[in-house]
Amino acid sequence: MRFLIVRTDIRAAADNDIAAAWAGGGRLRDETTTPEPRRQVVHAEDREAALVLARALATVGAVRSGRQRVKVLPISDPEPRPPYRWDRA
Repeated sequence: MRFLIVRTDIRAAADNDIAAAWAGGGRLRDETTTPEPRRQVVHAEDREAALVLARALATVGAVRSGRQRVKVLPISDPEPRPPYRWDRA
């Protein structure tokens, strides 16, 4: 399985947004609709390589100070397909 290692900026949230999300039981941040701005993207072929790269990115000053974060995301490989054949109807 392949992995995507992403270093992103952390969006600041206002106190009233936090209170509204807490009271309503909703989510403050939803990465599927509004992802955080990406700073750096790296690919890895296996989990061990992904974790080594993530540790290296975590040494960046902005990550250590809490302004950015590092995420390791698994990427599913596409379904294997047989090669295209011209003689098929």
